[in-house]
Amino acid sequence: MAVDTLDTRILRLLIEQPRTSAREYARILGIARGTLQARLDRLERDGVITGTGPALSPAALGHPVLAFVHLEVTQGHLDEVGEAMSAVPEIIEAFSTTGGGDLLTRVVARDNGHLEDVIQRLIQLPGVVRTRTEVALRERVPHRVLPLVEAVGRAAGGVG
Repeated sequence: MAVDTLDTRILRLLIEQPRTSAREYARILGIARGTLQARLDRLERDGVITGTGPALSPAALGHPVLAFVHLEVTQGHLDEVGEAMSAVPEIIEAFSTTGGGDLLTRVVARDNGHLEDVIQRLIQLPGVVRTRTEVALRERVPHRVLPLVEAVGRAAGGVG
């Protein structure tokens, strides 16, 4: 899906001013509300926009410890382990990967003792051979997509 300069401007506004109304976005961009809505619908349909909910902070919810837990899984049990992991609320993301493990999970915990409990729960899942955990000390680059959006917009011939 091609993202053009106007799409880039729309996405920037959505990221920088997420609580603004569609009418106000259209006014800021100098386009008709119908044009804006058609663009938003296409960006959603094409999977560029994947959600509209609020971003929540696990730390503010009482889970300030962040760790990345790599799981090695017995061959043929990846789907089974993936399904079992969905029952662990402290896992906020999980990916199948190449390299030194089969799954990479992003895990949050109340403290280091709670993290150990979560890891022990993961180790006990049928099909999990071993885990390796890395605790995050400090976030250096927060989750972001805007620089990528701007690069895509520039590549499409516009100025982000």
